[in-house]
Amino acid sequence: QVQLVESGGGLVQAGGSLRLSCVASGSIISINAMIWYRQAPGEQRELVAEITSGGTTNYADSVKGRFTISRDNAKNTVYLRMNSLKPEDTGRYYCNAVTVQRHYWGQGTQVTVSS
Repeated sequence: QVQLVESGGGLVQAGGSLRLSCVASGSIISINAMIWYRQAPGEQRELVAEITSGGTTNYADSVKGRFTISRDNAKNTVYLRMNSLKPEDTGRYYCNAVTVQRHYWGQGTQVTVSS
């Protein structure tokens, strides 16, 4: 089992920045990748950024150059640094842990970007 707790969301003006955190606990060693997803009202959940256990990263085209995913293994934490935020970045951001058996989800943290 893996437990995930996200934090760092909030209300920010367009052009601003936020850093989201996702703290993992439980069977950390079983995690192959950590992914940030987001979901806007009325929209499907979409992948924002991912980082594998080997450190490979991948980003949605819409956030490339603005968002950076990173991790601190000593703290069992994955971060999502979000710069130059746009109103279309508004949504609930979820942390996802990928293991061989299944995916685990956190409760999410809300990000609202005002124009």
